[in-house]
Amino acid sequence: MAASSGTASENAERIFREHGGTLRTGEALKAGIHPRTLYALRDAGRVERLARGLYRLATAEPAVNPDLLTVAARIPKGVVCLVSALAFHQITTQIPHAVDLALPKGAWTPRLEHPPVRTYRFGGKAMSEGIETHDVSHVSVRIFSAEKTLADCFKFRHKIGLDIAIEALRMYWRRGRADLSAITRFAEIDRVTAVMRPYLEAML
Repeated sequence: MAASSGTASENAERIFREHGGTLRTGEALKAGIHPRTLYALRDAGRVERLARGLYRLATAEPAVNPDLLTVAARIPKGVVCLVSALAFHQITTQIPHAVDLALPKGAWTPRLEHPPVRTYRFGGKAMSEGIETHDVSHVSVRIFSAEKTLADCFKFRHKIGLDIAIEALRMYWRRGRADLSAITRFAEIDRVTAVMRPYLEAML
């Protein structure tokens, strides 16, 4: 709970700073910030609304990957994938113009005004395996691992381009800490072992 000293706004800003500058509405309320205080800070421009239910202190350092923060807050069941995941793992020269997001087959397709989101349907182990949770500006964001993303890119090569998948594999390999067993396992899950084999053999 917030300390009694200082004004409600000052205490609220202190709580934001203690949490890295970013809080979900539920987290803010649990920490002792009254909804009236939160909205007053927002209206005064002292707190910025990144997305519905996600706020950031205006004086905090600029958020890293703000689009990923927004999508994670609004679509918690999604997993960042494909080109967006490649960009996060720094194994592509592509600049994502939308957030690529994996969703379970049959799941409701969310609509956001911003940022633009491209959704892809994954089922079974292709959806549940290889998920990493990363702290992005103190917000938990679910992202497929680099190895899972490489397999996914070959699986969706007709949608994103085979050249992007090959480039990512080469950039990943040049880092010098390739996990061939993980790539092989995810290639099997995605049923792209035969497709990836010649490119992997060329790397060895």
